Amino acid sequence: MQKSAGFGQFAVPVGMALATATPAVVVRLGGLALAPLLGAALFGVAILAAGFLLSWGAEAAERYLATGFIVALVALVTVLPEYAVDFYYALRAGQDPASGYVAYAAANMTGANRMLIGLAWPLMVGLHAWRSHERGIALLRENAVEFMFLAIASLYAFVIVWKNTISVVDFVVLATLFGAYLWRTSRASNEDDEPESEEPGPGAVIAKLRPGARWATMGAMTVLSAAIILLSAEPFAEALVASGRRLGMDEFLLIQWLAPLASEAPAVAIAVLFVLDGRARAALSTMISDKINQWTLLVGMLPIAMSVGAGHLVALPLDARQHEEFLLTAAQSLFALTLLMRLRLSMASAAILATLFVVQVLVAFFYRADPVREVAMLTYAAYIYLGLAALLFLAQVRRLPGLVHAGLRPEPGGAAADSPVA
Repeated sequence: MQKSAGFGQFAVPVGMALATATPAVVVRLGGLALAPLLGAALFGVAILAAGFLLSWGAEAAERYLATGFIVALVALVTVLPEYAVDFYYALRAGQDPASGYVAYAAANMTGANRMLIGLAWPLMVGLHAWRSHERGIALLRENAVEFMFLAIASLYAFVIVWKNTISVVDFVVLATLFGAYLWRTSRASNEDDEPESEEPGPGAVIAKLRPGARWATMGAMTVLSAAIILLSAEPFAEALVASGRRLGMDEFLLIQWLAPLASEAPAVAIAVLFVLDGRARAALSTMISDKINQWTLLVGMLPIAMSVGAGHLVALPLDARQHEEFLLTAAQSLFALTLLMRLRLSMASAAILATLFVVQVLVAFFYRADPVREVAMLTYAAYIYLGLAALLFLAQVRRLPGLVHAGLRPEPGGAAADSPVA
């Protein structure tokens, strides 16, 4: 009976995910043409389903590797759909620089990054407060690693803003930074004081399999997911552009906010499950790690994809709007970091992040018909973030040496957020 229940917990969700993705695969392989709106929905759902398959496999590996390291890997794996969509836009930009795809690549990247901090982080805190009545999520001393690497990536983003281009040199710097982050997290302890319940689901079932069957299952799910994502990314990206034109909407805004909803949903869903399973710290850590890999690998990958499309090394240029979008994204990241300097994200901090994010999105849609005013409003929003970040940083600057020390020197078992770091 127990084996049957376990099989059901695995087979039903996985079967539903595969069934959901199958129509998109059939349409793609059959070369069938769909209306833009239908195509965007069909391929978007397929990417979402593939993301869940990836997430379940990554979740199963969590208990066998160092906690910080697997959090970084889970974040990387679950955000692969985002990489696929953005890679396609950058690739097309290299093939046809005058087509507008350069702007689409920047839109998808900045939208995904800002949604993570503006929506996903507050969502984790809100769900945790609803579940446990605690008014915030406290991190461990070892989470100073995430703080340190996100801080370095965010500061480097201002170099890109100053240069007004994202080049292959930036890829080398950012990829090296992400590699250092993975190396550092792999050296940390895998102990955590959060209780781990036997939450039913495919990940839990896979984790209980024998080693050979476990890794074979995770490998098969990864290959299937990658195939679905690769088949769906191009038609999904093109359908979004065509849908914007058909509806008379700003394609930049549509790609900036709608595409990340589909590609980020699996990563956010896994974090939500962590919260509901009583593991809010792991959920927030995953979302922070997601931001790190997007702020390093996703950004750095853009000129590589564009160079592949062009057939030679090129840099991705930032026009006036993209410059301000990138500046705003970097400023939001710095502000979020100052809120995390206590190694805790409170309800008040989460509410501020969500409110500022909603306001900037509404302003973008309100001024979409006036590009000059829109760029000006983006600049004002960035300065607001930077001003708030400066005030919070000065009020907490004494915490910085402890954060840097904790980020560089792992301590077995970690320490709670009420340690000297906090």
